[in-house]
Amino acid sequence: MHTKEEKMAAFGRMLDVLDTLREKCPWDKKQTNESLRPNTIEETYELCDALMKDETAEICKELGDVLLHIGFYARIGEEKQQFDIADVCNRLVDKLIFRHPHVYHPSQVGAPNPKPLPYGEDAGKSEFSDAKNVEQVLDNWEQIKQKEKDGNKSVLGGVPAALPSVIKAYRIQDKARHVGFDWEDKQDVWSKVREELEELEVELKREDKKRSEQELGDFLFAVINAARLYHLNPDNAIEETNQKFIRRFNYIEQHSIKVGKPLTEMTLEEMDALWNEAKSKE
Repeated sequence: MHTKEEKMAAFGRMLDVLDTLREKCPWDKKQTNESLRPNTIEETYELCDALMKDETAEICKELGDVLLHIGFYARIGEEKQQFDIADVCNRLVDKLIFRHPHVYHPSQVGAPNPKPLPYGEDAGKSEFSDAKNVEQVLDNWEQIKQKEKDGNKSVLGGVPAALPSVIKAYRIQDKARHVGFDWEDKQDVWSKVREELEELEVELKREDKKRSEQELGDFLFAVINAARLYHLNPDNAIEETNQKFIRRFNYIEQHSIKVGKPLTEMTLEEMDALWNEAKSKE
């Protein structure tokens, strides 16, 4: 692995190349926050894909692509005299230190009059200093965020509106948990899941599309809640199922091509048999 000096030199080299491209490349020169945004979303999903597949080389490559976008936005901010990459790094570091008083200010743990941190008179008090485990750290993190001068104004205020729905539901539930709004016994969530499923079935029988869609949302939200309580990641779970379905369906399709029989001419029984064959090979 590289030394800290080598890491800093590599980061500086990246910034130098970005500066050169911004000045001399016609494409890089014309980019704006708005034009880069769709590419940033795409690069983030490509990184997520590499992470799901646990492909080391691809993870490294995609991290670089995401880092390029971070540098690009910082460069645009610098050109507008708004901020630069140093401001980005410093704000991040300041935030991390502020949100980890149990690490950076251990002398304040249990102190009757702890010295406040530089983010307001209430920051850094002992209520957030005595974090004994991971759950306590996470609970404190959410509460500290609301005490920051530019932090979230509400418990759910930090959940991005553009998050994919499954991840958003999980984050909403998790944030509510940190302030005590959660099931006392995780087993109790299953009665809620069954209740929502029954309500969905009622509306489906009535063939009320609008109400059925609402009840479907409630049911999925309850299932995601159950996954959270059992420490399962619902987004990872559904993606694994997506990939499993793709593998097995591709097996059916490849067989249809091999025997010269289009999928549309195959019976459901034939496709089921091939599906089970693909399943047995996994």
